[in-house]
Amino acid sequence: MLNYYDKASVDETGGRKEPVSCFITLAPLAGVSDHSFRELCFRYGCDGATTEMISAQALLYDSARTQSLLTKGDEGALVVQLFGKDPAILSRVIREHMNNDSRFCAVELNMGCPAPKIVKNGEGSALMREPEKVAAIFHAMREASEKPVYVKMRLGWDADSINFLEIAHIAEEEGLSQVTLHARTREQMYAGKADWEAIARLKDHVSLPVVGNGDVFKPEDAVALWEQTHCDGITIGRGAMGNPFLFRQIHEFCTSGTYAPTAAEEMIDVLLEHYAKEIAWRGEKRGILEMRKQMACYLSGYFGATQTKSAIMQMTTMAEIREALAFFLKRVQEAR
Repeated sequence: MLNYYDKASVDETGGRKEPVSCFITLAPLAGVSDHSFRELCFRYGCDGATTEMISAQALLYDSARTQSLLTKGDEGALVVQLFGKDPAILSRVIREHMNNDSRFCAVELNMGCPAPKIVKNGEGSALMREPEKVAAIFHAMREASEKPVYVKMRLGWDADSINFLEIAHIAEEEGLSQVTLHARTREQMYAGKADWEAIARLKDHVSLPVVGNGDVFKPEDAVALWEQTHCDGITIGRGAMGNPFLFRQIHEFCTSGTYAPTAAEEMIDVLLEHYAKEIAWRGEKRGILEMRKQMACYLSGYFGATQTKSAIMQMTTMAEIREALAFFLKRVQEAR
């Protein structure tokens, strides 16, 4: 929880009011925010997390792969994110799979995924183009759910169709409990700069809790986003990849105004633990493959990282990877 004082928190006598609280969570990232990584982020202080996006239709038919994207047990405050376009299917999935599943505290609709294979089917951020359908989906989900229903969306489909305020008002009218805004259009994908001013506008226009998303890569970014928008929560996606330590650093920064960089020794220990979790779940071959992009993020910024990342990308056993990481750590220590 980001507990932060701004100028508005100083009362007329010059004394301090209570700090404003803003929760910090891990955003859903396909192929990244699985239960192994979520466990690490919870350990380092994230206030909540959202599953990788789950196909409502696949879940309805009990796809084993889809079930594996959920969770192994009690992790913390966990939201399940569904994607789909059929109100009846989403409603049925909530009634049959989510209402009695104590692992999840809320259900979220994905209206933000920009992936071509998702949007060509009319799902994810493609729904930003169909407000009437969105209203029907929101209504069906809210009617079916015994838990809070959230939505995550983008600014709009492109720069000529910015309609996030319209969608947010529909969410409000249909009784949803929270809206998260990734402050880019679908056309932008993940390029360009997130429009934090849009998050501030959303906060001013709806009574729902507003969660901001986009371009938080270090503690200073989290505070700057809150100062500009006064959002109720911040959810972090790419900035947390290979960096569960970011949540601890945000707490440190908000408490003391400073934070410690992550020591290479701790980073390597956690990276190896992350490998172990993935391998225990998926097996060595698949676990190592799944860890490649996370591994690259863990090592980024350290001395000698480029060469080590390239080498590990070609490795197929943990024996090789442990040896490479031990050599990497020795070089980092010698370079201090």
